[in-house]
Amino acid sequence: MSSQATSSHRENAEVYTGEAICKHKSKELLEKINLPRGLLPLDEIVEVGYNESSGFVWLKQKKSKTHVFRAIGRSVWYDTEVTAFVEDRRMKRLTGVKSKELLIWVTISDISIQDPNSGKITFGTAAGLSRAFPVSAFQEEDEEKQST
Repeated sequence: MSSQATSSHRENAEVYTGEAICKHKSKELLEKINLPRGLLPLDEIVEVGYNESSGFVWLKQKKSKTHVFRAIGRSVWYDTEVTAFVEDRRMKRLTGVKSKELLIWVTISDISIQDPNSGKITFGTAAGLSRAFPVSAFQEEDEEKQST
């Protein structure tokens, strides 16, 4: 997406800066759209923005991060800026997120929970390939410890 197109979505957005409030707002947003709170395990978040009317959201962190979701044995890379259009149980037109499949990094463009009763979350690519995993694999790690 061009920077001109995204800048129009940044107008009239709620913008938060500062690591503590940004971490809180990112988890609050995931909760609001019914996605697991551990889906974006970002560190040193410096800015979070959300335009409720268009659904556009962005998160900026000081440096890119690779996180391993142990429950599914997958490495996921998060760029310094992650953007998406969000709606209930879905993040679409996602940028800044890649998952390691075998030996290659695959760009993730869509994350959704199509059937909440299935307990599955689906990750899709722009090419139309997708893979589903248990939603429980993306709970916050401190939530996992509390539930065991």
